[in-house]
Amino acid sequence: MIPFSDPDVERAFDKFPPGVRPEMGALRDLIFETAQRVGVQLEESLKWGEPAYACKGGSTVRIDWKEADPEFYRIYFHCQTSLVPTFRELYGKHFHFEGNRAIRFTLNSGPDLCLLGDCVEAALKYHSVKSLPHLGLNRSCSEDPEV
Repeated sequence: MIPFSDPDVERAFDKFPPGVRPEMGALRDLIFETAQRVGVQLEESLKWGEPAYACKGGSTVRIDWKEADPEFYRIYFHCQTSLVPTFRELYGKHFHFEGNRAIRFTLNSGPDLCLLGDCVEAALKYHSVKSLPHLGLNRSCSEDPEV
Protein backbone atom coordinates (compact mmCIF):
# COMPACT_ATOMS: atom_id res chain seq x y z
CA MET A 1 0.00 0.00 0.00
CA ILE A 2 1.12 3.55 -0.73
CA PRO A 3 2.29 5.35 2.43
CA PHE A 4 -0.20 7.80 3.91
CA SER A 5 0.59 11.49 3.46
CA ASP A 6 -1.93 12.58 6.08
CA PRO A 7 -1.86 11.03 9.58
CA ASP A 8 -5.59 11.73 9.99
CA VAL A 9 -6.34 9.59 6.94
CA GLU A 10 -4.12 6.83 8.28
CA ARG A 11 -6.02 6.93 11.58
CA ALA A 12 -9.32 6.76 9.67
CA PHE A 13 -8.09 3.62 7.90
CA ASP A 14 -6.96 2.13 11.20
CA LYS A 15 -10.51 2.52 12.50
CA PHE A 16 -11.98 0.35 9.73
CA PRO A 17 -12.61 -3.24 10.87
CA PRO A 18 -9.95 -5.73 9.72
CA GLY A 19 -12.32 -7.24 7.13
CA VAL A 20 -12.97 -3.82 5.59
CA ARG A 21 -9.40 -2.46 5.42
CA PRO A 22 -8.33 -4.51 2.37
CA GLU A 23 -11.36 -3.32 0.38
CA MET A 24 -10.76 0.30 1.33
CA GLY A 25 -7.04 -0.09 0.65
CA ALA A 26 -7.80 -1.44 -2.83
CA LEU A 27 -9.95 1.63 -3.60
CA ARG A 28 -7.23 3.94 -2.29
CA ASP A 29 -4.56 2.15 -4.35
CA LEU A 30 -6.75 2.39 -7.46
CA ILE A 31 -7.18 6.13 -6.96
CA PHE A 32 -3.42 6.66 -6.58
CA GLU A 33 -2.57 4.35 -9.50
CA THR A 34 -5.07 6.18 -11.70
CA ALA A 35 -3.68 9.57 -10.68
CA GLN A 36 -0.18 8.41 -11.55
CA ARG A 37 -1.32 7.00 -14.90
CA VAL A 38 -3.04 10.26 -15.90
CA GLY A 39 -0.27 12.44 -14.49
CA VAL A 40 -2.02 14.36 -11.73
CA GLN A 41 -0.78 15.12 -8.22
CA LEU A 42 -3.22 13.98 -5.52
CA GLU A 43 -3.88 15.64 -2.21
CA GLU A 44 -5.06 13.15 0.41
CA SER A 45 -7.13 14.49 3.32
CA LEU A 46 -10.27 13.91 5.35
CA LYS A 47 -13.51 15.56 4.27
CA TRP A 48 -16.55 14.95 6.42
CA GLY A 49 -14.44 12.37 8.26
CA GLU A 50 -13.90 10.33 5.07
CA PRO A 51 -10.68 9.77 3.10
CA ALA A 52 -10.75 12.24 0.20
CA TYR A 53 -8.59 12.63 -2.88
CA ALA A 54 -8.40 15.87 -4.84
CA CYS A 55 -6.27 17.28 -7.62
CA LYS A 56 -6.08 20.46 -9.66
CA GLY A 57 -8.60 20.35 -12.50
CA GLY A 58 -10.47 17.41 -11.01
CA SER A 59 -13.43 16.64 -8.83
CA THR A 60 -12.83 15.25 -5.34
CA VAL A 61 -13.29 11.51 -4.83
CA ARG A 62 -14.08 10.16 -1.35
CA ILE A 63 -14.25 6.61 -0.03
CA ASP A 64 -15.88 5.20 3.09
CA TRP A 65 -17.48 2.34 4.96
CA LYS A 66 -20.22 3.00 7.50
CA GLU A 67 -20.84 0.98 10.66
CA ALA A 68 -24.57 1.62 10.21
CA ASP A 69 -24.46 -0.20 6.83
CA PRO A 70 -21.70 -2.76 7.41
CA GLU A 71 -22.16 -4.95 4.33
CA PHE A 72 -21.22 -2.17 1.92
CA TYR A 73 -18.50 0.34 1.16
CA ARG A 74 -18.65 3.24 -1.27
CA ILE A 75 -16.78 5.59 -3.53
CA TYR A 76 -18.29 9.07 -3.63
CA PHE A 77 -18.26 11.69 -6.38
CA HIS A 78 -19.48 15.28 -6.32
CA CYS A 79 -23.27 15.08 -6.69
CA GLN A 80 -23.57 18.29 -8.73
CA THR A 81 -21.46 16.92 -11.58
CA SER A 82 -22.39 14.65 -14.46
CA LEU A 83 -20.05 11.94 -13.15
CA VAL A 84 -22.43 9.43 -11.56
CA PRO A 85 -25.23 9.91 -14.12
CA THR A 86 -22.68 9.18 -16.87
CA PHE A 87 -21.30 6.16 -15.02
CA ARG A 88 -24.85 4.86 -14.55
CA GLU A 89 -25.55 5.25 -18.27
CA LEU A 90 -22.36 3.47 -19.32
CA TYR A 91 -21.83 0.95 -16.54
CA GLY A 92 -25.30 0.46 -15.07
CA LYS A 93 -25.04 -3.32 -15.49
CA HIS A 94 -21.76 -3.43 -13.58
CA PHE A 95 -22.24 -1.21 -10.53
CA HIS A 96 -24.86 -0.31 -7.92
CA PHE A 97 -25.44 3.42 -7.58
CA GLU A 98 -26.77 5.64 -4.81
CA GLY A 99 -28.36 8.74 -6.22
CA ASN A 100 -25.95 11.01 -8.07
CA ARG A 101 -23.15 10.67 -5.56
CA ALA A 102 -21.90 7.12 -5.01
CA ILE A 103 -21.11 3.69 -6.34
CA ARG A 104 -21.78 1.06 -3.70
CA PHE A 105 -19.93 -2.25 -3.39
CA THR A 106 -20.66 -5.33 -1.34
CA LEU A 107 -17.80 -6.41 0.90
CA ASN A 108 -15.77 -9.29 -0.52
CA SER A 109 -17.33 -8.98 -3.98
CA GLY A 110 -14.52 -7.04 -5.67
CA PRO A 111 -15.65 -4.34 -8.14
CA ASP A 112 -14.49 -4.33 -11.75
CA LEU A 113 -11.31 -2.31 -11.18
CA CYS A 114 -10.83 -1.53 -14.85
CA LEU A 115 -14.25 0.12 -15.20
CA LEU A 116 -13.93 1.74 -11.80
CA GLY A 117 -10.52 3.08 -12.83
CA ASP A 118 -12.22 4.77 -15.79
CA CYS A 119 -14.69 6.38 -13.37
CA VAL A 120 -11.88 7.62 -11.14
CA GLU A 121 -9.99 8.94 -14.16
CA ALA A 122 -13.04 10.90 -15.32
CA ALA A 123 -13.34 12.45 -11.84
CA LEU A 124 -9.65 13.35 -11.66
CA LYS A 125 -9.83 15.01 -15.09
CA TYR A 126 -13.38 16.30 -14.71
CA HIS A 127 -12.89 19.95 -15.68
CA SER A 128 -11.19 18.98 -18.94
CA VAL A 129 -13.64 16.18 -19.88
CA LYS A 130 -17.01 17.45 -18.61
CA SER A 131 -18.01 18.77 -22.04
CA LEU A 132 -17.04 15.57 -23.88
CA PRO A 133 -19.62 12.92 -24.77
CA HIS A 134 -19.63 10.35 -21.96
CA LEU A 135 -16.83 12.36 -20.30
CA GLY A 136 -14.46 10.92 -22.88
CA LEU A 137 -14.82 7.40 -21.44
CA ASN A 138 -14.08 4.85 -24.12
CA ARG A 139 -15.39 1.68 -22.45
CA SER A 140 -12.16 -0.14 -23.30
CA CYS A 141 -12.34 -2.51 -20.35
CA SER A 142 -14.80 -4.99 -21.76
CA GLU A 143 -15.47 -6.98 -24.86
CA ASP A 144 -19.19 -6.45 -24.23
CA PRO A 145 -20.37 -3.70 -26.63
CA GLU A 146 -23.18 -2.82 -24.22
CA VAL A 147 -20.88 -1.98 -21.30
